[in-house]
Amino acid sequence: MDHLDTLRCFVAVADAGGFAPAARSLGRSPAAATRAIAALEARLGVLLLQRSTRMVRLTEAGERFLADCRSILGDLHEAEQAVSGAQAEVQGQLAITAPQMFGICHVAPIVQDFLAAHPRVQARTLFVNRLVHLLDEGMDVAVRIAHLPDSGLTALPVGALRKLVVASPAYLAEHGEPRHPGELSGHRAIGIAPDARAVAPWVFKDGLVGQPQICWISNSNEVDVAAAEAGLGLTRCLAYQAAAGLRAGRLRIVLAEYEQPPVPVHIVYPAGRRAPAKVRAFVEFARERLAQVPVLQGKGLSRR
Repeated sequence: MDHLDTLRCFVAVADAGGFAPAARSLGRSPAAATRAIAALEARLGVLLLQRSTRMVRLTEAGERFLADCRSILGDLHEAEQAVSGAQAEVQGQLAITAPQMFGICHVAPIVQDFLAAHPRVQARTLFVNRLVHLLDEGMDVAVRIAHLPDSGLTALPVGALRKLVVASPAYLAEHGEPRHPGELSGHRAIGIAPDARAVAPWVFKDGLVGQPQICWISNSNEVDVAAAEAGLGLTRCLAYQAAAGLRAGRLRIVLAEYEQPPVPVHIVYPAGRRAPAKVRAFVEFARERLAQVPVLQGKGLSRR
């Protein structure tokens, strides 16, 4: 194998978790794949893969090298597409990721309409509540709800989301409405935690902190909002998560004057202007659609 073929072989083995399935995908023998990786490790002077009789795992050095290989091979693919003219045509598989609830509510309808407009595109979506590394996980576009660190990715702002405290009218009628974060200690609340173990204190504008009595911890905002609608207590969520309940009168916003600044929402993608046509077309399509979502523009929610 030449050096590029060896890199492709390494990526295939890492993705497949073994030499035999990787070799089949490349049309080579397992022995040839094994020799190629051994030669690559000898050339680099590091162990890239831990082998056992049952599985193959990346070493720490292998994980770093895998990300670099994906980038190198991706750049080569883009260059080949640009020369052949495919880069300018909206076609191929498009992989999109977003937070789970936001993806289901707002990104999935956009993907559906984009596919209807571009029949030569096939989509793959990953809606999960964790940070998805685009290059490492083979994704083309992400919608991120967060303050973004500096990176080599292109980030296009499309709006921002208020971080609300909400409760049902029935709960507030029975227990009263908190007027200051310090009053939260007298209220029941449903809390969110990734591992459903411990909820951090609620931090508000100017560093004010409130600590309600957490009666239920979950790892799902949908669960928290539903419990708040049922009158179990207060909960904290992003505006889009409570929008339906607020519009229907099942929820009310409290402590609005103490809200922290809204959380920005971006469409994120690698390569910028060098991105394939399918990515550029989807990003522009999604940008226009998300700009029409009222909660992303700070509209459509009552303070109460």
